[in-house]
Amino acid sequence: MELQGKIALVTGAGGGIGRASAIKLAEAGASVVLAGNVLEGLEELKSFLIDKGLNQVHILQIDVTKEEDAKAAVQAAVEQFGGLDILVNSAGIQRYGTVVDTPIETWDEVFHVNVRGMYLLSKYAIPEMQKRKGGSIVHISSVQAFASQKSVAAYTASKGAVNALTRAMALDHAADQIRVNTVCPGSVDTPMLRWSAGLFGDEEVEATLNSWGKMHPLGRIAKAEEVAEMVLFLSGPRAGFVTGGEYKVDGGLTAALGVALPE
Repeated sequence: MELQGKIALVTGAGGGIGRASAIKLAEAGASVVLAGNVLEGLEELKSFLIDKGLNQVHILQIDVTKEEDAKAAVQAAVEQFGGLDILVNSAGIQRYGTVVDTPIETWDEVFHVNVRGMYLLSKYAIPEMQKRKGGSIVHISSVQAFASQKSVAAYTASKGAVNALTRAMALDHAADQIRVNTVCPGSVDTPMLRWSAGLFGDEEVEATLNSWGKMHPLGRIAKAEEVAEMVLFLSGPRAGFVTGGEYKVDGGLTAALGVALPE
């Protein structure tokens, strides 16, 4: 119960890494505001946590790109639980295309969700953390902040921006004892990845996921819970001297070169 007495806000909590992170934080003793844009997923998660005896949860349907919604999410943490100690910015979207064939509207959509959303939530969360003499912010980025595949210009650019934002925030708020870090997963079994898998080829989604998993040295894609373990660590006191970092949870993907010795 290392987070007993702490208050957390998780965006994108209705599924994937956000959902898994919210569960880990609640299991560690935190009170958690579950924020997301799909109410059904939030309600299911709340019921799941209550069934486990974790009753200190509150759900809120928000659009992370809207300033008033970001304010409302932070205010919900204050009104429901008394403040805010932990922010996990997990909301994100994936879109495909080069800079030539990506519509301007799609480019803006990706940056609004993946970067503006983190900026807005952080903008209103940090003053509440300052009142409590510290806190932890964890952004969910991607290995595509370091290296890119083809035809993901908007997505990979947005994740590079997230990592740069993390460094800036870590420096700006270190004196407030607010730590800011980013987690950079490889392929993770989430609804977003399954949506992506369904866009390509004639294979079944599971076959596509297995194929993508083989590209990782560990031979599989990650479980959302495995990424959430890093989120939990960075959120809590064990990471008390950790800020401004970029932490890969990628099964060795970015350790490999695209060349191999002959068999």
